[in-house]
Amino acid sequence: MFKSLTNFFDRMVQRFLPDAFLFAIILTFVVFVLGITFTDSSAVQMVEHWGTGFWDLLAFAMQMSLIVVTGYILANTPFVKKILSKISTLANTPGQAILLVTFVAAIACLINYGFGLVVGALLAVHVVKRVPTVDYRLLVASAYSGFLLWHGGFSGSIPLTIATPGHFLEDTMGTIPVTETLFSSANIFIVVVLLITLPLLNWYLMKTRDPLDGNSASVIAETAEPELHEEVQAKADMTPADKLENSRIISLIIGILGLAFIVYHFVENGFDLNINIVNFIMLFLGILLHKTPRRYLNVVNGAVKNVGGIIIQFPFYAGIMGMMVASGLSQQMSMWFVDISTEFTLPLFSFISAGIVNFFVPSGGGQWAVQGPIMIPAALEIGADTAKTAMAVAWGDAWTNMIQPFWALPLLAIAGLKVRDIMGFCVMILLWSFIPIAIGLLFF
Repeated sequence: MFKSLTNFFDRMVQRFLPDAFLFAIILTFVVFVLGITFTDSSAVQMVEHWGTGFWDLLAFAMQMSLIVVTGYILANTPFVKKILSKISTLANTPGQAILLVTFVAAIACLINYGFGLVVGALLAVHVVKRVPTVDYRLLVASAYSGFLLWHGGFSGSIPLTIATPGHFLEDTMGTIPVTETLFSSANIFIVVVLLITLPLLNWYLMKTRDPLDGNSASVIAETAEPELHEEVQAKADMTPADKLENSRIISLIIGILGLAFIVYHFVENGFDLNINIVNFIMLFLGILLHKTPRRYLNVVNGAVKNVGGIIIQFPFYAGIMGMMVASGLSQQMSMWFVDISTEFTLPLFSFISAGIVNFFVPSGGGQWAVQGPIMIPAALEIGADTAKTAMAVAWGDAWTNMIQPFWALPLLAIAGLKVRDIMGFCVMILLWSFIPIAIGLLFF
């Protein structure tokens, strides 16, 4: 039965799921119609909400584009290739490959979500070269499954927000330290269970696959592997401009300057591994490890080819978010679950409602801005735990990322796959993960 279900979802996704760009357009149409049908917004107002919000994710789109570019560049350095190759030697069979990539990606996402997306994709590329018989599509899906844990980890935007003095709900709920959210018994239970079972689930998914499914893995992986084509030029033929471009001193100086700021950042802010500092670290490590500006720029030219999907799709998601929030559609979805909740069930229904809203507002911080002002007063009114309710929203945000292409785009760009290649497996991961998350939110 499990094999039939896995193959069914894979076939359906392969056949009916369009390219991620078309998926964003279809979601736009769906939200537009829902807004007209279930809110007081007219068609003209929905168009206004869409256009007004269309450019709200420009900064975030740039961050995600840099995640792909800097990750690609860093992956192409001999030093990083050696490390990833060393880690990949831990896998000698397809089963070991799946287990290794899932576990490493999950740990990396617990540390930081941007870091985890890049590490998972790059490790999958290296592992499949060592174990070419593994199903590369499942291997990349396994890397993405680690992203399920991010909002229960150290870069979780909701628990970090409500622990920060001055956050927008402080007057309602006060500040809640991470000891009551990230280090609560419920969150630790969910994280530990997923950390143990996700690798085993992906391994079992591999067992349900026909061995022939993985034969194209090495071919696919080769298209994703960054390649450096450097033209060697005799020093005697170099112009002053050529000498600058091939100067190791320039790369060394600017690289050291970047490392100095990284040290300063962590001294001043502690272990604040936000998306900007992750990009900063990868950018300047790339400059140092490529040794000359010319080598660095040669790889940049190849890296930017991978970010087209992010650049063109994220504005559409910003427009979708604009319609959801401005029309009140996201509030209506949340209130429906609040109305049927009790003190015991509110965390579970908060999780489910957050999972639905996340499909249309795929941003942890943005989603909390929408649902926080609804869920927290509801929790206070019926006597539910506000910390657990906040974490329920956080886990709902992470949960449906498994079937929402928004966050998969950077990973897929590095891995060289399309969303339909992994989403059939991700449906199975979504279904399984509901169980430990629901248990943790209800009984811990």
